[in-house]
Amino acid sequence: MLENLEILQFPDERLRRLSQPVVDFDQELNGLAEKMLEIMYESNGIGLAAPQVNQTIRLIVVDISEDRDSPRVFVNPEIKQPSGRVDSSEGCLSVPEIRTTIKRYESITVEYHDLKGEKHEEPLNDLMSICVQHEIDHLDGILFIDYLSSLKKKMALEKLNRIRKKKVKK
Repeated sequence: MLENLEILQFPDERLRRLSQPVVDFDQELNGLAEKMLEIMYESNGIGLAAPQVNQTIRLIVVDISEDRDSPRVFVNPEIKQPSGRVDSSEGCLSVPEIRTTIKRYESITVEYHDLKGEKHEEPLNDLMSICVQHEIDHLDGILFIDYLSSLKKKMALEKLNRIRKKKVKK
């Protein structure tokens, strides 16, 4: 099962499903997290959520380090104590070649479990805060383009369609 994981691409409706909390902290979960990190690194991403690889559980992986050597895994993450607002220029592995600016919380506290099932609470800010918020949105069936005005969203979708048509012609 884990060998065949691929990143789902918008407008795939499976990206809109709500993820279920993880209850079994086992080898399968560890294997999925490991495979998700591998896929994220191969795709030059800084974060990946389980729904993006068609797994409807509340699991995200993140690595914002320059050397790509500081992987983080958050199981059942929840945002607590959000504060401040910041403009965030974002892209997404499930919505390739589209980047846009949206508003995010500047800092958050994230409550989560590690792969052993132990609970943690950690303050996050800057890029880590933004990335975790983006990935948690995926767990709730939300994509970053959902934050755009209807006009900007229409323009982004038209661009995405043009890109896909060019790829089909090749």
